[in-house]
Amino acid sequence: MNTTSFLSHLHRELDTFRDCLDGDLSARVEHCGDWTLRDLAEHLGGENLWVATAVTEGHGDFIPPAAPRERGALVRWFDETSRTLLKALDTDPSVPAWTFHPPHTVGFWQRRRCLETLVHRWDAEHALGTPGPLDAGLAGDGVAEVFDTIAPRQVVRGRARPPKYALRLQAVDTGASWTYGPGTPVATLSARAEELLLLLWGRLPADGEAFVWDGDRQAGQRILEGPLTA
Repeated sequence: MNTTSFLSHLHRELDTFRDCLDGDLSARVEHCGDWTLRDLAEHLGGENLWVATAVTEGHGDFIPPAAPRERGALVRWFDETSRTLLKALDTDPSVPAWTFHPPHTVGFWQRRRCLETLVHRWDAEHALGTPGPLDAGLAGDGVAEVFDTIAPRQVVRGRARPPKYALRLQAVDTGASWTYGPGTPVATLSARAEELLLLLWGRLPADGEAFVWDGDRQAGQRILEGPLTA
């Protein structure tokens, strides 16, 4: 997916998330600890500012301010963080930037923020009882990112061990597939790209009806336990 597509998706996902802020801000976000929707908005908006600073100032030390408590002020604050982020990312993806994992370019953040916002938009809608679909192509990019960026970072940070064998994921709607780990896959897990992404980020259980296993399921599930994501 190219820069234009990532930025277009990011803009749309930010707008959709913002629309959720018209709902119950005290709603619990099931997969984010004890966070409410308001907490999630503060997290996403704060990270918008953090990433914009990483791009424009070249460091990851920025500490975002607390978000306003009142709904109207919170929405205005979130909109401003979104504009700040989109402005910072609207440039050549090869431009150098501070990142927490290679490549150290703006392109890293164009992809990362788009995919982060995609999952948190789902979180927000899920908290309100109205989870919408994820773009299949973008969800596939998200699966790829887990295996090429997020899971390796977990290993580097000592949070997980490298897998001893491989697991293959197959997206039944797009035909794309991904393999994580060395050697021939011991198992294949098939579902739609959206469901695979939500599984990897802990939003869906691997034993859910959406997933079809082939091969050594127990070994495959041990790989998924990684932990692959934060």
